[in-house]
Amino acid sequence: STRNCPWKMNQLPPKSPVASPVSESANSRVEALDNLSMDSFWLEVENIKQSAEAEQEECSLADVKTQEEGEAEAEWLQDAGLSELLGDPASDKDNLVLLSTLTKTQAAAVQRRLDTYSRSRRRKNKHPVRDVRDIFGVASSEDTAAEKEESSPDLLWHNLRTSNTQRKTQDYSCTVRNPGKEEVFNMDVAYSEQAAVLLKGSFLSESRKLKDGNALIRFKIPKGRLGVTRIGDLSAQDMKKIPTLALIELTALCDILGFELKRNKAAKLKTTEKRLFGVPLNTLLENDQKLLPNTKVPLLLQALLSCLEKRGLETEGILRVSGSQTRIKSLEQKLERDFYSGLFRWDEVHQNDVSGLLKRFIRELPAPLLTAEYLPAFAAVQNIPDLKQRLQALNLLILILPEPNRNTLKALLEFLSKVVARENNNKMNLWNVSTVMAPNLFMHKGLPNKIPEGKEKQLAEGAADVVRMMIHYQDLLWTVSSFLVAQVRKLNESNSKRYQFCDKRIKNLLRKIHADKDKVEKNQGEPSKIVKVHASLLLKDSLEVHLNNATRVADVLRQFQKNLCQNGWNIVNTVNLLKCNNSMECTNLLLYEVGGNIGEHCLDPDTYLLDLYHINPHAEWIIKQNPSYPRMF
Repeated sequence: STRNCPWKMNQLPPKSPVASPVSESANSRVEALDNLSMDSFWLEVENIKQSAEAEQEECSLADVKTQEEGEAEAEWLQDAGLSELLGDPASDKDNLVLLSTLTKTQAAAVQRRLDTYSRSRRRKNKHPVRDVRDIFGVASSEDTAAEKEESSPDLLWHNLRTSNTQRKTQDYSCTVRNPGKEEVFNMDVAYSEQAAVLLKGSFLSESRKLKDGNALIRFKIPKGRLGVTRIGDLSAQDMKKIPTLALIELTALCDILGFELKRNKAAKLKTTEKRLFGVPLNTLLENDQKLLPNTKVPLLLQALLSCLEKRGLETEGILRVSGSQTRIKSLEQKLERDFYSGLFRWDEVHQNDVSGLLKRFIRELPAPLLTAEYLPAFAAVQNIPDLKQRLQALNLLILILPEPNRNTLKALLEFLSKVVARENNNKMNLWNVSTVMAPNLFMHKGLPNKIPEGKEKQLAEGAADVVRMMIHYQDLLWTVSSFLVAQVRKLNESNSKRYQFCDKRIKNLLRKIHADKDKVEKNQGEPSKIVKVHASLLLKDSLEVHLNNATRVADVLRQFQKNLCQNGWNIVNTVNLLKCNNSMECTNLLLYEVGGNIGEHCLDPDTYLLDLYHINPHAEWIIKQNPSYPRMF
């Protein structure tokens, strides 16, 4: 039996014993907190049920149609920017350039979905799908026979696994834990390629339900010579390419791990006449940007979080203790009327009511904050046994999210981290906060939530575990992997060259175009270079920099600061620079890589510039003011 809406659960599941921690005293404390927090999960479900009783009809109307065979694959290929493979003549053929950037595991994921789609079309006796040989050339009968042999899924995956395990010897496993020590989180090699290497090794699956904050593993992203790229460091133009690449990589990773990547169709939701609650994020931001340009997080959410940060972080049970539903509904109506006029009095609102408004705002979004399409994928992350691979999947899912959802989620997670940091006063540890927020993120009235009988507790703990990971590892999760940045560079290079696809078959294309994909390019040219760094918004002059193997971004910014203060350069906008003891703060400035095979890239201070020059010799380097610092004019 199933339950169509999560708030229809009338019976709470029994409590289960908690795994023993390090000491006896810690055991009783953790057990008490965990039992309380799981009770809080179901109490939160009941609160949601009470607040949604008047909207039961709306809940029952929502439905997600079951997709016919091949439809999911067709949607996937379109979302992955490969609709040309479906025979769509109106699609942008330049999207096929994407194939030239794929790793072997990513290419195999594309091939599997294309094969499934082709078989389903032939089975249905519909108009035949455009044969890939019509796109890439006509194959001989020998080629056709070879293609049939190679297209066997078992043989394909056997060859893939064998080639990957033979080709690489580096150990990416995260199963041998060393408590108290940092573990490496490799972002240089595609996650799916790392997973493929582990297939033949002694990879022991271990499922961990980590409720004790002390048991959390610390991961460190090793900084290569090109530094680390965070979300926000790339231009909007380049970030638009990341979700497509991340979707392909996530699918390849799930294929290797043996998990099905399920995606919902976006449900058609009713529009609302409200201005704040129940309004799509895009609409909210469009309205807010009329008041404050460049707003990235809804102003109402900013106000709710700000109010809680000022007066609620020290409140015991904040987020867990529910405010009055009557007062919350009344406050919602007042906010709808007075928020944009500035007449709403935040100082008169109780903190628990504000936290109730916060959770209501998240639940009332027409589509889930984690999106209707990928909410099942976020929920399924809990089924991946290895913690590092769970984080890899989460990292890719966050990169796939639309920008408004990703920015809003980040603002929420940063606030939740601040709540956890005040645990001694508010009695809300990481697991408590996760269990209270999980129902608000994973239950949505616009989606039919079918929960198998007896699985409630397992799914509840799994959802809370995903929220816990997003809160604790958010810095890692908001990083753009080096291998994705490298793919963006190759994509830009291929687009500029208008790569011509002339292979006879797509399998040849996917197999051959990246024979050297995993080889690290080493430029054997000059050991040093003299380049010019511009700061046109600050100075009329440019800075001449001598690069060698040890020159980093931080060194150039220090040299710029020294020349600025000692040589009396002609400053265009002195007010743009923050002064401290007659010297400029280096942290106020950033170095950007602009042009060549990248749109615009804010560089990590530890980036080695000669290595970057060899990878992108046609780029300009420009010093700009850090946008997070206040502009002094």
